Parts: sequence; structure tokens; C-alpha cells
Amino acid sequence: MSSPVGLWKTIDDKTGQPRSVVRIEANGQELVGFIHQRLDPKAKPDAVCSSCPGDRLNQPIQGLNIIRGLKANPKETNTWEGGTILDPENGSDYRLRIKLIEGGHKLELRGYVGTPLLGRTQVWLRQEP
Repeated sequence: MSSPVGLWKTIDDKTGQPRSVVRIEANGQELVGFIHQRLDPKAKPDAVCSSCPGDRLNQPIQGLNIIRGLKANPKETNTWEGGTILDPENGSDYRLRIKLIEGGHKLELRGYVGTPLLGRTQVWLRQEP
């Protein structure tokens, strides 16, 4: 697969436990992503993002737009960058770079402030619809 469009299971990089399923969609030339399903059994189904900035403030976490503005990198195959990812737990936006790996079955995400060297990497798993 050469596109990250679809459903992805997010894995907590600290605990190794599944956290949610994110739906990535094409929006014109950009990619966007929404929380499709929360997998944490302790998560409140009606929780809102009370720390989120701007138009996402007090919006339900289920369905929340957490990825915005990703564009394909023409110099690097299977890589998108220039967008942001929102952490709904603390309301922080991070710059984002993603890359399809392992034949498109996994998605490597690098969230960072400033330079990618000062960031954190997660790997998400493609889900069948």
C-alpha cells in the first residue's frame, strides 16, 4: 500500500497498549486524521478536549480532528510532512512527519517541536475496515 489513508491502531509508546483507532483521510492534497474509536477501557465515552486550542476546545474526543495539513514529500517516497498532530490529553500541537513502513502495514510517526531530532516516534498498525 502506498497511501496512509485508512484506519490505524495507535499504540502507547510508554505502555505498549492499544489506545485508539485513527482514521486518516485525504482532504484535497492534504491528509487529515480523526479519532475513530477509543480503545482504552478507562476512557469516558463522553469526554471532551478541555485543553485543546481553537476550534477543538471542548469538542468530543471521539471524532476529534487530531492530524492536520500533512503533505506528500516529493523527494521521499511514502513520506508526508508539514502538518501537525494534537495530543488530546494535554492540548498540545506538535509538528508531524509520517512514513509508511513494512509494505504499508505500519505507519511511523514522528511528533516534534522545532526539529525532528527533538521529538518522539510512535508506530501505528494498519487496521482492516
